[in-house]
Amino acid sequence: MRNFQADDDSILRQAMFDHLDRCLAGAQAEFLSSRVINTFEIQGQPIRLIVQSGIRKVQGHPGALTIRTTYTPPSAVPPYIDDVGSNGLVRYKYRGQDEGHSDNRALRHAMETGLPLAYFVGIAPGIYLPIYPVYVEAEDQSRHEFAIAVDQYLHGHDLDSIDTFQREYRTSVTKARLHQPSFRARVLHAYNSTCTICRLHHAELLDAAHILPDSHPQGLPIVPNALTLCKLHHAAFDRNLLGIRPDFVVEVKPELLREIDGPMLQHGLKEMNGTQLVLPKERASRPDRARLLERYEEFRSTK
Repeated sequence: MRNFQADDDSILRQAMFDHLDRCLAGAQAEFLSSRVINTFEIQGQPIRLIVQSGIRKVQGHPGALTIRTTYTPPSAVPPYIDDVGSNGLVRYKYRGQDEGHSDNRALRHAMETGLPLAYFVGIAPGIYLPIYPVYVEAEDQSRHEFAIAVDQYLHGHDLDSIDTFQREYRTSVTKARLHQPSFRARVLHAYNSTCTICRLHHAELLDAAHILPDSHPQGLPIVPNALTLCKLHHAAFDRNLLGIRPDFVVEVKPELLREIDGPMLQHGLKEMNGTQLVLPKERASRPDRARLLERYEEFRSTK
């Protein structure tokens, strides 16, 4: 493969971002397979963007081009969820323990020169959520890790003088740019981008709904604590207008069943009473019955 010159670097990175834009525009959801991601070419030359090591370098370019986080099983919390540093940025571990490893040197060069990268977050085997551009902001050699800014507005600031407000802001942005989209992607992928109640199959109209909320001790951002719901059924579920039994059957509030209104109430809610959920094929991704029971008891107790 032809070695791109140093002055081609910005062209290479912009071409990669354009490629990812096109892939996502043609997808039915915001996640992509590694096969699709790795169809990237520049000037007729193929370049794999996802590699086994997790850190992608291109020959002739000292700075890393992409980074990757591996897939986490459905019932496990992804490692980056809680691994946010005191600066509010994501911690990304070294390749091994050697700070002089070529992959770590490539990330260090990207940090020192402010190069933008693409970050591929694993949500299922061979399936990734692309987040870009991201930036390597800092390095902690004692912890063998780098700090990654997952939003361009967090890039290029002084991290040594960060105060509590700035850390909270950075953490909230990291959650909005990484944690929430990755949770959504994991849940939608598990349910094949389908509303578990009404079978609506348009990802742009679907939400990843928690069974037990974030504030609950068991309200973890894991697939068994989630359902893919369309906007209507998500709102109805949150407001206890409908409930889901632990045997995966939908119940609609008796008051709603007695109401007479337009077609949305009739077909969108009343006719869902007694519906059996469409469940993920993978058993590990199916709703946790204990969490459903607790949520269902709340539904039953609400007037």
